[in-house]
Amino acid sequence: MLRAVVIDDIEKIRKENIAIIKSTCPSISIIGQADSVASGITLIQQVTPDLVFLDVEMPDGTGFDLLQKVKPINFKVIFITGYEDFAVKAFRFSAIDYLLKPLDSDDLAEAVKKAESSLSKEVFDMKLSNLFANLERPKNLQNLILKTADRIYSVNIQDIVNCESDKNYTTFHFINAPKLVVSTNLKEYETLLTPHSFFRTHQSHLINMAYFDHFIKTDGGNTIIMKNKSAIPLSVRKKEEFLVLLENLQV
Repeated sequence: MLRAVVIDDIEKIRKENIAIIKSTCPSISIIGQADSVASGITLIQQVTPDLVFLDVEMPDGTGFDLLQKVKPINFKVIFITGYEDFAVKAFRFSAIDYLLKPLDSDDLAEAVKKAESSLSKEVFDMKLSNLFANLERPKNLQNLILKTADRIYSVNIQDIVNCESDKNYTTFHFINAPKLVVSTNLKEYETLLTPHSFFRTHQSHLINMAYFDHFIKTDGGNTIIMKNKSAIPLSVRKKEEFLVLLENLQV
């Protein structure tokens, strides 16, 4: 069983979360609870849990502050937040598990299942380092966690030239590095990267506009040429939106 603690500043929510954890996840034993960053640190040091359900916002700081103060981190973490905010984007970029309040039993079960898997401490530490790096740049997320069949990478999104879809897989092409293939569909990365100057040109292609070079209009179709000379198709339905984007870039 996983020995877990729940840290949340609101008693009612804390009790509700403990109740749903107990009813949904019989493999978890709740061994303590705390209502602040300070009391959470003390609790973790006293009981050394395997898993921490950690609120993001508390009166005396954040869950991130708590983690910075209990290093080395010898437990797994599932963050809990009350609203969609920048922190959620940082979690997704860093492949860190999080849950939205109120807890959904299916989402909870999936997050716990991941926590129970044999994720090495080295990999978890890399994900947390990636998360902290992104949190330091609230207006400009940079580091994205990519999981291939045998490794996990932290990449800078500014190095991504384009992403190419093949059913449930996505291939990342970089300006000065070998390509990476991950078992996540392109839609997930479109959602993450579109706010950072990426554009979905086609059902199978997402490009970084920072590497756009020129656009070729031909009778047989429309093609985007990137700065690394790669040719990316532009679908008919995306052409008008792309041309408007180019016009706005010139302003």
